[in-house]
Amino acid sequence: MINRVVLVGRLTKDVDLKYTPSGVAMARLTLAVNLTFTNQQGEKEANFINCLVWRKQAENAANYLSKGSLAGVEGRIQTGSYEGQDGKRVYTTDVVADSVQFLEPRNGKASQNNASTSQPQQNYTRVDEEPFENSSCPVKVQDDDLPF
Repeated sequence: MINRVVLVGRLTKDVDLKYTPSGVAMARLTLAVNLTFTNQQGEKEANFINCLVWRKQAENAANYLSKGSLAGVEGRIQTGSYEGQDGKRVYTTDVVADSVQFLEPRNGKASQNNASTSQPQQNYTRVDEEPFENSSCPVKVQDDDLPF
């Protein structure tokens, strides 16, 4: 059986970081993922996909992503249900992330912090966007990649 999902989209709101009673970090985020076609009025539409991120990646997402950030998520679909306050069954579908990628440099703080370092500035160009300078935001971040 295969259950894999790869998404690229923008966060619709800031990451919601919480901790389980046993102290495990869990973050919820919603990605707006554009559809590849336009509607009858010529407007692009998007799907809004709920994602769950666990442990260190959850803390990293909360620290480095915010509303409007471009992010990539790789994971699996998980469905569930619960009884709502009105007594009706509520069904849920979430993507449980195995990997979260930060696809843009952080605004403000990252640029200011790097300006004061002795490292030379580097220019990066993505095919679909204008160049940006001096990015300290890694393209793919996993728990083992970070020094903390």
